[in-house]
Amino acid sequence: MIEMILAEFHCHSNYSPDSLVKLEQIIQTCRNKGIGKIAITDHGRMAGAFKAHQMAPDLVVVSEEILTSEGEILGYFMTEEIPDNLPPLEVVKRLRDQGAFINVAHPFDPWRGSDWKEDTLEKLVPFLDGVEAFNARCFDQKFNENAGVFANEHDLAWMVGSDAHSIPEIGRAVLQLPDFNTADELRQAVKTATFSGELSSKMVRLHSTVAKVVHKFRRK
Repeated sequence: MIEMILAEFHCHSNYSPDSLVKLEQIIQTCRNKGIGKIAITDHGRMAGAFKAHQMAPDLVVVSEEILTSEGEILGYFMTEEIPDNLPPLEVVKRLRDQGAFINVAHPFDPWRGSDWKEDTLEKLVPFLDGVEAFNARCFDQKFNENAGVFANEHDLAWMVGSDAHSIPEIGRAVLQLPDFNTADELRQAVKTATFSGELSSKMVRLHSTVAKVVHKFRRK
């Protein structure tokens, strides 16, 4: 019998400049909430994801949220960190070379660092596995709906994520799907995935604001 799990595909730890959540807290929260897989997608760095994977290899998918020169891309089952601010095509080619599962983060949310040129997303399609068709931190559900339309038009997997920067957000948006342990297994699993989730309160952004201030003072 196929084992079905809940998977969280967008979560930040205190290795991101806008989160204070410790790796131990993420792991314990997943255990408490029955989440079987979680992608640690820190901004522009993978040290936290590697460490978390060592702590809970059955749970953590080594990942990164990469800020390209136009928008953000999520890579799952990565082996090497990719720096921010590279051209999008360069990023997806580097991800493809690693064999990573490639997903575009909140592509139609103008408030979330997404500044895609008119034809860039179309050029990325041959490299993509999925599109984040639901992000719990979007201000307006229309941004998610537009992403879902794009995914359908191009036969890409519907990916979802809580975009968690705080403990209560973890598991806010998940997929239920067959268990997976590699990028190729994930590509198969998402074909039968079902989604559950809801938008987070706009107040969750306070967590990110506070985290940025704390990180800034810690660097001094």
